Amino acid sequence: MTTQQRFQTEIEFTLPKGFVDDAGELHRNGVMRLATAADEILPLRDPRVQQNEAYFAVIVLSRVIVQLGSLVDIHPGVIEGLYASDLSFLQNLYERFNSNEPMDSSTTEQKSYSEPKENRMANLLGEA
Repeated sequence: MTTQQRFQTEIEFTLPKGFVDDAGELHRNGVMRLATAADEILPLRDPRVQQNEAYFAVIVLSRVIVQLGSLVDIHPGVIEGLYASDLSFLQNLYERFNSNEPMDSSTTEQKSYSEPKENRMANLLGEA
């Protein structure tokens, strides 16, 4: 594979507000990886998703966020503890990063891309 054929598999982000852990430490900077098919299929088997479709986003984000501040274990409880504005930010980032469209730099503070044509997370939840 040549350098031009490689694509970005991870993206850094900065949360608008940040996650405050039990010790009171604020975590704002993180890394999200590209989703796999399993990341979008396996959460559908989770009983929490079967009872409440809104929980789908929590499970998926906990699978694709590989780092948040000094936290190395990003489990659903971490995502549940995010402020609503940070959850919305991450859902939008997920949708843009996993689309085939380039992203806007204002969404990640790192790369230059444009708006996606579809709302992938909302489509998966049947909200689009």
